[in-house]
Amino acid sequence: MKLFRYFLTISFTLFLTVNCSKDTATSIPTPQNESKELTIFHINDQHGKLENFSKIKYIIAKEKENTNVIVVCGGDIFSGNPVVDNHTKKGFPMIDIMNKVGFDIATIGNHEFDYGETILKDRFQQAQFNLVCANVNMNATGIPQPLEYKTISKNNIKVTFLGLVETNGKPDAIIPSTHPWRVQNLTFQKYTSVIENYAQIKETEQSDLYIALTHLGESTDKKIATNYPYFDLIIGGHSHSRTNTTVNSIPIFQAGSNLNYLGKIKLTIKNQIIESLEYQQIDLTTYPNYDAALKATIDTYNANANLDEVIGYAEAYHSRSKVGYFYTNALRNEMNVDLTFQNSGGIRADLNEGAISKREIYTIDPFNNGSVTYSMTVGEIKNFLKNSGAGFYYSGGKIEKDGNSIVIMNEANDILSDNFTLTIGLNDYIPAVYDSFFTQTPTYKPYTTAEAIISYLENNSSPINFTNYNNYFKFSN
Repeated sequence: MKLFRYFLTISFTLFLTVNCSKDTATSIPTPQNESKELTIFHINDQHGKLENFSKIKYIIAKEKENTNVIVVCGGDIFSGNPVVDNHTKKGFPMIDIMNKVGFDIATIGNHEFDYGETILKDRFQQAQFNLVCANVNMNATGIPQPLEYKTISKNNIKVTFLGLVETNGKPDAIIPSTHPWRVQNLTFQKYTSVIENYAQIKETEQSDLYIALTHLGESTDKKIATNYPYFDLIIGGHSHSRTNTTVNSIPIFQAGSNLNYLGKIKLTIKNQIIESLEYQQIDLTTYPNYDAALKATIDTYNANANLDEVIGYAEAYHSRSKVGYFYTNALRNEMNVDLTFQNSGGIRADLNEGAISKREIYTIDPFNNGSVTYSMTVGEIKNFLKNSGAGFYYSGGKIEKDGNSIVIMNEANDILSDNFTLTIGLNDYIPAVYDSFFTQTPTYKPYTTAEAIISYLENNSSPINFTNYNNYFKFSN
């Protein structure tokens, strides 16, 4: 009998030991007054770049061996790599790779809207990570409505993220910096109109940390820290800054662009307050290790894109401004018009000396903008240039400022009168943004502006060199 009791006692003790060990590992939260450790990895503005994700996955996997990890993105995941932008399912490779890396959450950037509503719906449905944005309403488009904020739990740590996107895309409207015709059925609010609604979210969610995950730009993030000091951290995007600063006791971070850097925030948290913080930006261009399986997937996407066909030759390196001069000249010749314009923000890359591939042209012009022509008087063109407040590359004649006036000349340097009519060619983004100056119905060409440039190069055997051109105009008082 004693032996039986002894056996029961030992068995019960072992049962308690095993179950208490299990509960300690998975169920019993860390007491609130004990320190908690967390690493947050962040990127922003990758603009379709895929290559360094294999390195990011390797880095994250190593960190997860030692501590809790959350992986976040500050927006602008699309537009900038034709492997992603020109895929048969636009944007699919980017979401696929982010899913495989294991992102937890992303805010929405302005360039997420570049593909239009139908494709955005598909990509949001594809995403296996959370999407947050408090100042967009998808209305009846069928696009999944992102949460205003989301609390992510990693073991014993709760972190709440509030998402915000910029709305500076059009002078007379509240939309992000994207093609206005591609967000016609969506509604946006300025971040200042909504942010105060979420001042008490940390308390409501009982979170350890409250983070603004923004796509507003560094200067706006600093304003948020000053005027809306609800947050423990601000992780941003949009301005392509490498930011590591503190404003009003709130740390602000941003990790550059094009997936060149990975931000790493290493935190110790106690009583819902950051006890210690270490920050670094890992240079992915020199980091040696990578996840082999993910690299193989990325290599397959690149190989299947068929973008390396040579279509022309550049005699010299062209900076973005010089590319603008080449771009408008090619567009004018291909569209057979008198005058062409291109917005400076629409030139997204330099052009290297040597062979020119389709990949390079689609990288320079990634937005799939349509090509349109208008018949406008010289006076109407002057009104547009003077009152839009924007600067443009152009080709066809000469445009100069004369006091408070604008002078437009033809290629023979003859001054054109205000009632003289010209045919102008441009991408359809420009008249969509500045629609008050483009009131006619345009003539639509059956090709994008990138396709027009490619066609020009394919039919022009001479090497290009626009390094001595200076065809840029912006009216200033």
